[in-house]
Amino acid sequence: MTDRELAQLLRTDREAGMEALLGQYGPLLRYVIGGVLRDPQDAEDCYSEVTLSLWQNGERFDPEQGRLSSYLTAAARNTALNHLKARLRRERHQAEPDAEAADHATPEQAVLQKEQAERLRRAVERLSDKDRALFYRRYYYLQPVAQIAAEMGLSLRAAEGRLYRLRQRLRQELGGDAP
Repeated sequence: MTDRELAQLLRTDREAGMEALLGQYGPLLRYVIGGVLRDPQDAEDCYSEVTLSLWQNGERFDPEQGRLSSYLTAAARNTALNHLKARLRRERHQAEPDAEAADHATPEQAVLQKEQAERLRRAVERLSDKDRALFYRRYYYLQPVAQIAAEMGLSLRAAEGRLYRLRQRLRQELGGDAP
């Protein structure tokens, strides 16, 4: 089923649309979530949250704006990261109650972080397709290097080497200290 057909089905018959969407993209959602959350219970809770969000907001997807798979992977990744951050925050709060106050950035820091993120995005866009895929899988989807290597047909050592060179190149392009 095409993205356009799925979007239309979600608008007209939400139940059938969700069934078709999860049948087609459910494994992708679980794959993305599993890369971020290692605990199976956390991953299942996150998957439930993503599907609930899709149920409530699925009609918002516009096929003219992009691919459904991109929309879904971003939603799954962001929800998984929010789960991970919340769990880490709870664990840190239990160990050190005043640690939460140190997490707030000043407006100047927020602007600098936004500018730096935009420079990084442009630098990553200039990478080759294979290097960009390697970068996103490791640093955006947080997949283990061994998994990336196996799925991309690389040896573990080759994947680690390419990631090292990518980090050095990006560090140099962004004005950091490159050894």
